[in-house]
Amino acid sequence: MEILKLVTPRGLELKGAIFGDNSNDTALIMLTGICSNVFQNELLYTTGKLLEENGITCIIAHAHDSFSCFAYSDFSIGKQRHCGVFNDDFNMVYEDVESYVKFAKEKMGFKNIVLGGHSLGSNKIIHYLGNTADEYVDYFIVSSPVDIMHWWDVMPNIDKCFNIANSWVEEGRGDDILPFMFGGFSPMTANTVLGFYNADNLKNCPVLSGRGETDSLYNIKPNGSFIIGSRDSVTGESPKGFMETLNSWTRNPEYNKVIEVEGASHIFYGMHDIYAKVVLDCIMNHFCTLCV
Repeated sequence: MEILKLVTPRGLELKGAIFGDNSNDTALIMLTGICSNVFQNELLYTTGKLLEENGITCIIAHAHDSFSCFAYSDFSIGKQRHCGVFNDDFNMVYEDVESYVKFAKEKMGFKNIVLGGHSLGSNKIIHYLGNTADEYVDYFIVSSPVDIMHWWDVMPNIDKCFNIANSWVEEGRGDDILPFMFGGFSPMTANTVLGFYNADNLKNCPVLSGRGETDSLYNIKPNGSFIIGSRDSVTGESPKGFMETLNSWTRNPEYNKVIEVEGASHIFYGMHDIYAKVVLDCIMNHFCTLCV
């Protein structure tokens, strides 16, 4: 694994990680979710490593400040913990994703590009794929996406965080990190909390809440796969049904795959190797089919 750096059109340096090099034809670009980077999310590292071992380059695409590791004290367990993504700009999602895609295609010269995402990273790639005029992406992998407005309805501390964030932004303290963890699991700046709540561009999986848009899913041009754990608590009582509904909103659902990983949670805890194998199989099967 090596550190990858690229600069967006607005001048922000994004720092990602790359497994492999550009001697391969195919690359997976994987957008990370909230509170997730390659240093503290084993799912990302395990996936990158397995793909590299099988001749597929993997780019872990950290957006905005998610490359940074932030240490904080979790008094519920009496230990120090680390996370990323306490500072993000959801208005710039399209530009961030596009920067990675164009870097892989134009700078590194990959022939085949797969665009993937986990958790909120999936919402980000749906937004990009449903609104881009470019045809750089050959295949997509959406895993564990989030119905954002449903999340706001069920996650702990959300209202408390939102109210504090509002008052702090009004006081000019938008860059300060809230004293309560967003959703009970992630430190987050006041600006990022409000940005998350107002991120209409990421409300593209409204299966449970009914609040959002589905045009982005319909406008996706390439075919792909939807991956979900059977115990994903973010997707309601039927995780597979959640994904099947998303697929039904695409233009050609019959050409996509819905894959449920039995026993897996939202973050595939303890099953990262299985997740990585599913991702590898999706990519290998897709491009092998094209070669037949």
